[in-house]
Amino acid sequence: MADIHTLLRLLSIPGIGSQKIRALANYFSPLSEVFNASAQDLLRVPGIDKTLCLRILNHSNDFHYVDEQLESAEKNGITILTSFDKDYPLLLKNIYDPPILLFLKGSVQILQQPTIAIVGTRHPTSYGRSVAEQFASELAQRNICIVSGLARGIDTCAHTAALNAKGMTCAVIGSGIDVPYPPENKKLLERICEQGIVISEFPMGTIPDAPHFPRRNRIISGVSIAVIVVESDVDGGAMITANFANDQNRDVFAVPGSIREKKSAGTHRLIKEQRAKLVDSVADILAELNMQLSLPLDIPPTPQPKLTDAEEKIYSLLTASPQHIDIIAEDAGISTSDALVTLLSLEFKNIVRQLPGKYFVRTE
Repeated sequence: MADIHTLLRLLSIPGIGSQKIRALANYFSPLSEVFNASAQDLLRVPGIDKTLCLRILNHSNDFHYVDEQLESAEKNGITILTSFDKDYPLLLKNIYDPPILLFLKGSVQILQQPTIAIVGTRHPTSYGRSVAEQFASELAQRNICIVSGLARGIDTCAHTAALNAKGMTCAVIGSGIDVPYPPENKKLLERICEQGIVISEFPMGTIPDAPHFPRRNRIISGVSIAVIVVESDVDGGAMITANFANDQNRDVFAVPGSIREKKSAGTHRLIKEQRAKLVDSVADILAELNMQLSLPLDIPPTPQPKLTDAEEKIYSLLTASPQHIDIIAEDAGISTSDALVTLLSLEFKNIVRQLPGKYFVRTE
């Protein structure tokens, strides 16, 4: 066993990560004995060379960093879990190189629920946004926790839709929990802390950095029973998550898009290379995961709002592809102002969304 104090001290040493700590734990019990060990004892541990040995010896009396971390975590209402704790997510514990420490804010019990990740591009099309929101909302309504990375685009859509559906969501971030990134998602992060959980393996005060995000992605897939990729180019971050999911023996699902849309090139490649199953509805996902989720296959029908004749006419003209108000009004044979009034009414019923530039799309 290892205490948080000892693990934080070791993680503060450059070159010491989860794997080195596990190697040390195999030689020293309790792990805190590392700081009482001689150089000769330390050098017997696989992976501990002379450089790391000297660093450990020089840190034997350094408590300042640990005290700062514990004080900051307490001040921000953050829980620190070790991989030896009973509340540590079981799925994550069984991946290659699971984080030795997790910083958490929110309800830890949420991680005991079925979890499905939804990931994709930071610059989605309106179609991608609509699909991410629909899938996240329908899954969240079935008490499935939606996992994503709090990034711009698909991640934000998935988290927000799950929250709006009064469901659970988990954000895995690539910075300290006290350093929200991207900055514009600070309010969203606060909502998730209240209604879900935020996870990071990075200590308090850690600023976002490019190498952090691939590491974060292995946790997104690691805490999930499946990963859904909505839109991604072939070199997108969501493809890294999909690769981790394949390596971790998780189910991977990909939503097809237009063959002319670069943002769907990655999802199409996953499907073609049989590294993901093609899905176009939540029903497809539930059918594949039924044994793991122990859920009935049927999806509760969503009540359809009643529409007036004018609303029916406008709604029938809309698709998942953006259309300008002038075209909609012309096709409907009414004035632009009348079309705007009707579209506003449809927005209030949550079946139409307005995009910048007076473009409109269906949301379902």
